[in-house]
Amino acid sequence: MKKISNIIAIGILALFLSTQATASDAPEKMKAMEHIDEAIKHGKMGHAKELLEHAKESRDQANAALAAGADAHMDQAVKHLDEAIKHAEMGHADEATKHAEEAHSHMHQSGGRAHN
Repeated sequence: MKKISNIIAIGILALFLSTQATASDAPEKMKAMEHIDEAIKHGKMGHAKELLEHAKESRDQANAALAAGADAHMDQAVKHLDEAIKHAEMGHADEATKHAEEAHSHMHQSGGRAHN
């Protein structure tokens, strides 16, 4: 019975430690997603200027998430954010919104990097 208790305790500890390693980018990811949601909302209303502001904030937070250990999906999100920013600067809210939505999709799929 003692062996089973030890195995369960080790398993719970391992789960806790692995969760902490993959969640290191969580605060930045959440802030990035908040701003991309706002960018999309404004883009759908045709507000390129507001979309631009939120897309830039989202990109800053997404880059911070990458530095904290986010995976390749966050990298793809940043690329789409760059495109959203480029189109928003030209006043193309519709095209910028499409890229913002793609960025959102990649952010949603993003998780922490595996630590080997």
